[in-house]
Amino acid sequence: MIRVAIVDDQQLIRTGFRLLLDAQPDIEVVGEAEDGAAGVQLARAHHPDVVLMDVRMPRVDGVTATAAIVEQLPDTRVLVLTTFDLDEYAFGGLRAGASGFLLKDISSAQLLDAIRAVASGEAVVSPRVTQRMLDLFGTRLPDPGDGGPDPAAALTPRERDVLLAMARGLSNQEIASSLHTSESTVKTHVGRVLAKLGLRDRVHAVIFAYEHGLL
Repeated sequence: MIRVAIVDDQQLIRTGFRLLLDAQPDIEVVGEAEDGAAGVQLARAHHPDVVLMDVRMPRVDGVTATAAIVEQLPDTRVLVLTTFDLDEYAFGGLRAGASGFLLKDISSAQLLDAIRAVASGEAVVSPRVTQRMLDLFGTRLPDPGDGGPDPAAALTPRERDVLLAMARGLSNQEIASSLHTSESTVKTHVGRVLAKLGLRDRVHAVIFAYEHGLL
């Protein structure tokens, strides 16, 4: 069973999520919280596999709560959900250690797939959000041709291709298709990229590529 905690300040959204998740044979909702502070307490008490985390909430926001949960409960994964396409807190949530970031207008099937992926150790960032991140932070990125050291020098050419594909929001299946290789080979490359660059997961590979101007 995938044990999920729901943290959102809107009761209607929490109820909708619970109804959807409780209907799944492999998912169990262990509790709900209406703000970040209560969400951290809930996570401490129940040690869920995945926390669905809203961004904008009273008292303690989702970014702060995410950082606390990731620090205190390394086995708990946080999936950030927000209504806002260009929410400055969303990028902060990913940097705080969230394993995914999705908009609340996704379908029920997409949400369930994301929860299962995050619970299995994958990371999820929708292509739409990836583009929004690039739009928002692109003007702040360093110039890759400034003569400084290559931040991805440790990668092979194929691993670099995989990193850039991840940064563009492609799934493993899409990367495999674009590089004319198998999905299992892509998974191997992803693991090597994360290990060589010292990155926590796929989300932070995306952030790394943006912050170092690799796109």
